[in-house]
Amino acid sequence: MEDWALIRRLAAEGVPKARIAARLGISRTTVIKAVKSDSPPRYERSPGPTSFTEYEPHVRALLADVPDMPATVLAERVGWTGSIRWFSENVKRLRPEHRPVDPADRIVWAAGDAAQCDLWFPPRKIPLEDGSTKLMPVLVITAADSRFITARMIPTRKTEDLLLGSWELIQQLGRVPRRLIWDNETGIGRGQRRAEGVAAFMGTLATKLVLLPPNDPESKGLVERRNGWFETSFVPGRTFTSPADFNAQFTDWLTRANARVVRTIKASPLDRLDADRAAMLPLPPIPLHLGWRNKIRLGRDYYVRLDTNDYSVDPHVIGRMIDVTADLERVRIRLEGRIVAEHERVWARGMTITDPAHVEAAAGLRKQFQQPRAVAAVGACDDLARDLSDYDRAFGLADLSDVEEIG
Repeated sequence: MEDWALIRRLAAEGVPKARIAARLGISRTTVIKAVKSDSPPRYERSPGPTSFTEYEPHVRALLADVPDMPATVLAERVGWTGSIRWFSENVKRLRPEHRPVDPADRIVWAAGDAAQCDLWFPPRKIPLEDGSTKLMPVLVITAADSRFITARMIPTRKTEDLLLGSWELIQQLGRVPRRLIWDNETGIGRGQRRAEGVAAFMGTLATKLVLLPPNDPESKGLVERRNGWFETSFVPGRTFTSPADFNAQFTDWLTRANARVVRTIKASPLDRLDADRAAMLPLPPIPLHLGWRNKIRLGRDYYVRLDTNDYSVDPHVIGRMIDVTADLERVRIRLEGRIVAEHERVWARGMTITDPAHVEAAAGLRKQFQQPRAVAAVGACDDLARDLSDYDRAFGLADLSDVEEIG
């Protein structure tokens, strides 16, 4: 390499090729080739047969039918007995020739047209009420045109909590995007199937639900990239004491994040939000009945179960039909519209939440039940005695007694 550079420098300075050859101790032909070449000389071995060569046609035939067949399976099918690493490197070289191409178009988003929805799991376990820690889901909705982000942590990935969280974030937007784009989330739907309550929710909002096919991350790339941004810009250096603490910190950070200029749109999401919102649909004029709902008869064990937790109820309504409802924050139990119990919703699992007033009321009712009942006095039953002649008349014996007396 150094000789090649030196030959070209001396030739450029006008030194004769014969003198360069004599000075470097090389042939004049080598000097001529170095001057005429455009790149440094390198050793290139002429391709020849290798141990993989005889297996290559069989590997190609298998890849033509199954492009994603693992290299270990291919090696077994073709009878390879050599180095699996060498075999895998050759398979890696051949695989792109047989794998179908799936190009991704660049999507242009119109104002008000769509919002991308996704669940993000922060890489920080959140402390819960029972002292345990858990990775909790965060629902993220990003307006496609303005890139405005709304998000909050929710208790579960179940349909009830997903719809409650979606409605809260849409209310923060102030308008309804014309399309809500989801991937195949079980609590929303898969393929042509919609989870229970999702169709009614979309119909009330008058919006369209778009469920993406598998392996189509490009159509939801905006929200996916923001999930990665949260992990590198929001999470580092932070600690969280509860889900409420996480939501408070995240909401404060999003306020600043939405004011930053986005390179692709050359503006901040906050600056473009009004134009994006103006093209969206209005919020529905009727209230949405969302959340957890159940109607049960309260048993002697005066607790009701919501998700995996048990909540106490006023024992005075044992045996009555009650309505159990819950949102992201509160659990409420009603009897004929009247609240008979209310608790803060617990995000941990398998807990029992008891109101001390309910325990006290249960003790009073139990004491009343265990008291002996008063026994009626004997004299009170004297008037229950019946004249025996009534039975004689009922069975027709009264006339026979009269005949005997006459005889």
